Amino acid sequence: MKHLIIFCSIFLTTLSTFAQTLFTYGKNQTSKQEFFRAYNKNKPTTSNTEKSLREYLELYSNFKLKVNAAQDLRLDTIAQIKYDVENFRSQVIENYLSDEQAMQTLVKEAADRTTKDIHVLYFSVPLASNATPADTLKVYNAAKELFTNLKADTKGLYNELVSNISATYSLCKFSDVGFVTTFSIPYQFENIIYNTKLNEVSAPLKSAKGYNIFKVIDQRQAVGKWKIAQLLFAFPPKADEATKLTILHKADSVYGLLQHGLNFADAAKVYSDDRMTNLSGGELPEFGTGKYNIEFENTVFGIKNDNDITKPFATSYGYHIVKRLSHTAIPTDKLDASFLYEVKQKVLQDARINTEKEKFAKDIIVKTGFKKVATISDKELFALVDSVFKNVDSKKTNLLPINKKGIISFKDGTQIKGAEWLKFITNNKPVETNPLSANELWSLFTKENVLDYYKKNLEKYNPDFKYQMQEFKEGNMLFEIMERNVWSKASTDTVGLKKHYEANKQNYTWAASANVLVFNCSNDSVATSALTQLQNGIAWNVVVEKSNGQIQADSGRYELAQLNNSNTIQKAGEFSSFSKSTDGTVSFIKYLNLYSTNMQRSFVEARGLVINDYQNELEQQWIQILRKKYPVKLNEAVFKEMLK
Repeated sequence: MKHLIIFCSIFLTTLSTFAQTLFTYGKNQTSKQEFFRAYNKNKPTTSNTEKSLREYLELYSNFKLKVNAAQDLRLDTIAQIKYDVENFRSQVIENYLSDEQAMQTLVKEAADRTTKDIHVLYFSVPLASNATPADTLKVYNAAKELFTNLKADTKGLYNELVSNISATYSLCKFSDVGFVTTFSIPYQFENIIYNTKLNEVSAPLKSAKGYNIFKVIDQRQAVGKWKIAQLLFAFPPKADEATKLTILHKADSVYGLLQHGLNFADAAKVYSDDRMTNLSGGELPEFGTGKYNIEFENTVFGIKNDNDITKPFATSYGYHIVKRLSHTAIPTDKLDASFLYEVKQKVLQDARINTEKEKFAKDIIVKTGFKKVATISDKELFALVDSVFKNVDSKKTNLLPINKKGIISFKDGTQIKGAEWLKFITNNKPVETNPLSANELWSLFTKENVLDYYKKNLEKYNPDFKYQMQEFKEGNMLFEIMERNVWSKASTDTVGLKKHYEANKQNYTWAASANVLVFNCSNDSVATSALTQLQNGIAWNVVVEKSNGQIQADSGRYELAQLNNSNTIQKAGEFSSFSKSTDGTVSFIKYLNLYSTNMQRSFVEARGLVINDYQNELEQQWIQILRKKYPVKLNEAVFKEMLK
C-alpha cells in the first residue's frame, strides 16, 4: 500500500506538471503560463480567440526554436551579449527591490490624507540628553499631567496650563502650528495627527528629546497648491509700534500705486525687502498648507481669483502685499494617474519609504531562508568587533580561525564566511560621536548580505524579473542568430538574390510611378523663393547651392502612392503643392517623367524588395530544418483549456 501511494503521488505530480506544459520542442518545453505572458503582451483585437491563439502559437514556437538553436551554439556566452544582459540587469533590478503592495498602501494613504488639512496644537516636554533619573521622572510626570488636563475641558487656556505644569513639574512648551497636511511634517507626527479625531488629544509620544502631544482643533478640505508673488515691507529687529506704523504707511502708499496701474513685478524690484524674490518680481515657489506661518497662509488662501492683490497685512516678519498668480486644487478623483504619480514620487523621497524598506527586508529574510549558523555564537561574533577595532592588522586578522567558517546560510546551501564579517568590521570603524554597538553592526551586516544574495539570485524569487531578463536575453540571442543565418546571408548572397529575382520577376513591377526631384526647405518663405526661381528656369542645383543650406534636394523614381500630393499631377514638368511638417519645414516635388503601371523593375531597382523576400525565404527554409531537429508537439488538452 505504501508503495502504491508513493507511485500515485509521483504520477499525479508528473501529470500536473505536464498539464502545465503547452508544447515541447526537442527536449525543451514551454509552459502555458510563459506562453500566455507573451501572448497577452502582444494580444491582437479579435473575436476568434482560437484562431488568434493558434496563429500566435506558430509564431512563438518558431521564436523558441531559433533561440534554442542559438543556445546550442552558445551565443549567450558572446562577450557583447553577456555585457548587454548584465548592463540591462543593473538598470532594471532596482524596480524589483521593493514591496509593491506596501508601496501602494503608502501611496493610497498619502493620497487620502492629501485631500484634508488639519489644524493642530503642539505641546512638548523637553528632556535633556544628560538628564538624571529624577529629572526624567519629572518630565514624565509633566507629560502625564499635561495629557490629563488637555483631555479635560481647559477652555483654551493653554498658555496658563503650560505655565502651571512647568512651575510644578518640568518645562513645557506650547505652539499653534496652524494647518498641516501630508508631507509637511515628519511621518511619525503625521500618523499621530491624522489618526487623532477632531477635538481629541494624542497620547504622549516619547522621543529622544522628550514627549510630544498633539491636539486637533479643526479640519478643512485641502487648499491645494498656490503660486503667488509678494512685496515684503520688513520690520527691523525690535521694531517699536511707531516704526511699524511708518512701515504700514509705506506699504499703503505702494498698494495705492498698484491700484493705479503700477506693475507688481516692477514694484517688487523697487520696494520689496525680500531679497530672495524681489529680482524675480516677488514670485515664490509653489506651495501648499504648512509651508508658512498661519497668519500668512490664512490671508493667501482667502484670495479668490488669479491676479487679485491683497491689502497690506501684518505677520511677525512685517507687512505683506500678495498677488495670486495661480491655484491648483487637489484632484477629487483619487484614481487620477498624474496625481497618483506625483504622490508616489513624494513618497519615494520621504522618510515614510523606510517603513516599506523595512518590511521588504524582513520579507526577503523569510524568502531566502536566511539564518545564522548554529555553531557560531553571538558572543564569538561580537567579540571579534572589539579585537578588530583594537588591532586592524590585516595579516593577523586573516589568520583568525573564523575566516573560513560559515556564519550565515541560505536555504539553497549558500554560505557567507567569517572573512566577510571581519572585512565588514574593518571597513566600519566606530565614529566617536555616534559609535555603533556590535549588535547594530551585525544587523547592518546581515541586511547588506541578505540583500546582496537576493539581488544575485533574484530570478529564483521573482517570476516577473525572471521573465523580463529571459525575454531580453533571448531577444539578443535571436538578433545574433538571425543576423548570421538570415539577414547577412541574404544581403551578401548576390547569386542567390539574382536567382530569386529571376524566379519571381513578376512580383517586381512598378505601380504608377514618376522620376522626381524632391525639395526640402527650412520654411515657407524659402520654399516660395525656391519655387519661383525654378519656374523662372534657374537650374535646381544652382538654387540649392545659393540657399546657404536652407534647401536640400534629392532625386529618384517613386511610386505615386509614396508621394504627397500625387493627385495634383497634370503632366511632367509640373510642381506639387507645398507640404508642411510640424517642425515648420516645407517640401515640394517636381515631376520629371511619369510612368504607367506594371512596368518591370530591374534587379537594381528591385534589390531592396528582393532582399526582403529572400530573407523570408531563407528564414522559412531554416525553420523547416529546426522543426525537424526539434520536433514541436502541442498538448491539445492544455490548449483547449486556454479557450475556456
